[in-house]
Amino acid sequence: MLATRNLLSKQTLAVFSRPPASFVHHGDYGNWGNTNVAVVFSGCGWWDGTDVHEGVYTMYHLSRNGARFQMFAPNQQQMHVMDHMRKQPASGENRNVMTEAARFSHGQGAMQMQDLSKLDVNSFDAVIFPGGHGIVKNLSSFVKDGKDCKLHGDVEKVLKDFHRSRKPIGLASMAPVLACRVLPGIEVTMGYERDDSTRWGSWPHTSMVQAVKSMGARHNGRDPYEAHVDEKNRVVSTPTFMWETEYHYHYIFDGIGNMVKHVMRLSSK
Repeated sequence: MLATRNLLSKQTLAVFSRPPASFVHHGDYGNWGNTNVAVVFSGCGWWDGTDVHEGVYTMYHLSRNGARFQMFAPNQQQMHVMDHMRKQPASGENRNVMTEAARFSHGQGAMQMQDLSKLDVNSFDAVIFPGGHGIVKNLSSFVKDGKDCKLHGDVEKVLKDFHRSRKPIGLASMAPVLACRVLPGIEVTMGYERDDSTRWGSWPHTSMVQAVKSMGARHNGRDPYEAHVDEKNRVVSTPTFMWETEYHYHYIFDGIGNMVKHVMRLSSK
């Protein structure tokens, strides 16, 4: 009986001494922490910054697939501040993109939001841009200038540096606009090329698809839960919230997940 108790005590101790299950899971591409990914935010909120769901889903899937990540945003004023209830510009408000994006931060030190001007391509294996209207308002002038838009200087530098270094670039919803403007001839997806509305959702931003095609990009139709991979240029894109839906957020979650997995795969080559 005493020997049995001692054996059970050792087994119990062994169980409690193991790391939590979340630390045991190392993802599909290498051990935890081998891949370091820069995530670029454009504010906080779908209508004037980074969409909250796309930003959080990106960090979740990076963590689940065993990557370390650092958050960046440009230290500049937003184009404007949107009232997300009324979906109208809020009068008399002026906010900083990096300060707003810091709402995604959790913790101190390395996990704090960093100035995009400090992003060094040599310190990272990949870069990801979650979507949201901040892409076309704060990281570029697309909302005003369309296909002839200009990119924020640091955004253009980051995209060109990662492309030149053959390091993967991940893009969600509206973010392909940025890469298509400065990396001619790449392949991307922004979903459907016409608004095939159903009771499940709609595609209200198809004019942006025509804009990236006019920039010289090759567009590939995909559903919101899918990702398209340009293996040659190492660009991975997913439509996510280019498709508007009231309830089916799991499609967005899965689209971001597929994009992240392919970014991780390409970064391991």
